[in-house]
Amino acid sequence: MDLPLLPPFKPMLAKLTRTIPEGDGWLFEPKWDGFRCIVFRDGDELELASRKERPFTRYFPELLDPLRAALPARCVIDGEIVIADRDGHGLDFDALLQRIHPAESRVRRLAAETPSSYIAFDLLAIDDEVLLERPLSERRARLAELLVDVVAPVHLTPASTDRTEAEQWFGRFEGAGLDGIVAKRLDEPYQPDKRALVKVKHERTAECVVAGYRIHKDEQGVGSLLLGLYDNEDRLQHVGVASGFSVKFRRELLAELEPRTAGAMEGHPWQDWAEWQQQDVSRKPGATSRWNAGKDLSWVPIRTASDDALVAEVTFGQLENRRFRHGVSFVRWRPDREPTSCRYDQLEVADPVAFDEVVAGAVS
Repeated sequence: MDLPLLPPFKPMLAKLTRTIPEGDGWLFEPKWDGFRCIVFRDGDELELASRKERPFTRYFPELLDPLRAALPARCVIDGEIVIADRDGHGLDFDALLQRIHPAESRVRRLAAETPSSYIAFDLLAIDDEVLLERPLSERRARLAELLVDVVAPVHLTPASTDRTEAEQWFGRFEGAGLDGIVAKRLDEPYQPDKRALVKVKHERTAECVVAGYRIHKDEQGVGSLLLGLYDNEDRLQHVGVASGFSVKFRRELLAELEPRTAGAMEGHPWQDWAEWQQQDVSRKPGATSRWNAGKDLSWVPIRTASDDALVAEVTFGQLENRRFRHGVSFVRWRPDREPTSCRYDQLEVADPVAFDEVVAGAVS
C-alpha cells in the first residue's frame, strides 16, 4: 500500500471532564461507543486498524465494499465502527465484541446478521497530502466535502459549534447507547497518541449488593468487587465490577471481605456460577476469553443474606443490556441500605433513540 501515512498509526486520544467546554473555537460531536478504527485506502486495497494497532479488516468484511464506494481512492480516515441493535434503537457493543473471533465462518454469519457501520470523523491524508498539521476546521470541511453524498453503512458523524446543541445531544443520545460528547479545538492539528481531545461522559451513582470479589493480580488484596442488582423476580443479577483501587485500599478491602467468605456458598444467589468455576470446562462464567487471555477471572463469593450483606455505592456511566459499561468506581459503603432495595428501578434509563436519528444529528 503506497500511502503517505501507513499503519501502524496511533490516533488522537481524549481526556475526561465532567462539563461541556464553554467559549468559542470548539467543535462538538457525539461520543460513539464502538471500536475506534483508522481506515487506510489505496485503490482497491483497504486496511482497517484499531486504536491499539490491531488489524480489524477480516472482522468486518461487510464494510469493505461500502468504504471503497464512499472514500477517495487514496486516503486515511479516522472514525469508529459501531453496530446498531436489532430494533434500530441505539448501539449494541456486545455484538461488536462477538466479531473478534478466529473462525471466518462465524464472522461472515455475524456480518450478515448484525451488520456494522462506519462513522467517519477526521481526514488524515488524501492522495500524497498529509493533513496532520492542518487545523481541524480544514480537515473537517474537506471530509464533509468528500462524504457529501455518502450512504449507509458509511456515515459522516454529526458535528456542531453550538454548545446548546451539544447539550441536547448529551442528554438525548444517551438513549441510543452513546455515552457523551467529544469536544475538539477547531484550530488545532491532529496529534497522534496525545490526549488533546475532551470527552464529557455521563456519570451516575447506584447502590449495589457486593456478592463477591476477585483477588488482585499481585495477590496482595482485592482487585475488583462483583456487583449485583435485584430484578423484578427478586433475582440478583450480576451487573459489573468495581475496580481501580489503591494498594492500601485493596488490602483494607480484603480484611473487610475475607471474614464474610465462611459459609458464603450456602444459599448464595450465584452458587451455580461459583461451582462452575471449580470444574474443568472450556467455557464457563468468568473464564478467560480472547479479550482477557491470561487473566484469572475466578472469584470468591461472600455472604449475601439480608443481615450480613454489604451494599456499596458506585459511580457508573452507562447501562447496556442491563449491565454497567465503562468506569465503575467504588464511592463508599452504605450500611444504611437493605440489600433487597438494590434494584434496577433505582437507575435512570434514557428513552430509546434510533440509530438513524443519531447519525442525522436529530434531536426531538
